[in-house]
Amino acid sequence: MALAIEVKDDAAGLGIFVAYNMVEGVKVGPLEDDLYLREAAERIRSKYTLQKLREDPIVRAYRDFYWRIGIDPTKTRPSSEAMVRRVLRGGSFPRINNVVDAGNVASALTLVPIGLYDLDKVRGPMTLRLARPGEIFHPIGGGEEVLEGGEPVLADEEEVLFLYPHRDSRKTMITSSTTKVVVLGAGVPGVEVPRVRKAVNLAVELIERFAGGHGGETKVSP
Repeated sequence: MALAIEVKDDAAGLGIFVAYNMVEGVKVGPLEDDLYLREAAERIRSKYTLQKLREDPIVRAYRDFYWRIGIDPTKTRPSSEAMVRRVLRGGSFPRINNVVDAGNVASALTLVPIGLYDLDKVRGPMTLRLARPGEIFHPIGGGEEVLEGGEPVLADEEEVLFLYPHRDSRKTMITSSTTKVVVLGAGVPGVEVPRVRKAVNLAVELIERFAGGHGGETKVSP
């Protein structure tokens, strides 16, 4: 099955783009490779301090974009930065399942936010666009949110799947029944396409390693 994500002109006007891939045939379950997670955490601790992280140009690019769309990144941090901060403060990677854990590690190692979606729950084409006033969003771990309009979102033909670039919908979350995973890297101004593509490729590689399945070619839109 071919996968394509269209970026509408209104969203492209913000300078945002996505790299994406699909992994088919995954088997979702606990991640058993504790050694890899420990090694990834040590790589992060050897590379960053909290001060170096704040000064990193990729972190700054995502923070700048958050300010631009009306989100205070000191209160709602980019997911990739939040994951690295957790590790730097002595924590470990959260354990959700092998697919989500793979995405979290890839995001932390590259500083690029990664979204994961159960393709079988997507209805119609996936589009990156600006939200319409009054659209409803059902985030993972939250209730119902009414969007003001103008927020960048990833949506299918029914509803919003991703409040770009930081919150995913319950509708397409990865569960034990998931077999096809859309892997999406969220690009913003100041972050180069090759870095976002690399983040997606790493997530795909880790999903294949931890959960089986096989990915395809990573594409970029627009």
